[in-house]
Amino acid sequence: MTLLPSVIRADYRGGYCIHVTFSDNSEKTIDFAPWLDGPVFEPLKAPNYFRRFFLDGGTVAWPNGADIAPETLYEYHAPENPPARRTQPARRNPARG
Repeated sequence: MTLLPSVIRADYRGGYCIHVTFSDNSEKTIDFAPWLDGPVFEPLKAPNYFRRFFLDGGTVAWPNGADIAPETLYEYHAPENPPARRTQPARRNPARG
């Protein structure tokens, strides 16, 4: 029998990101922005309200009853890093003209 992971610690990291520690001591920073759709999540779009999260039932929750299942958080994978953007235009090769 596999035990369901639960969140045992959560720390705000800016924006809609929370760093969580699970009951198996694994950790990750999760961007909750993709989940902020629908009526129950609408209040969380306000940064001050989003920061009012707490732990309840082994997961991250908010005063209005919004939460994300702990197994969903456990399986979360951050999106792949986009390729680095150039901050300066590419230099032309003088030999190529």
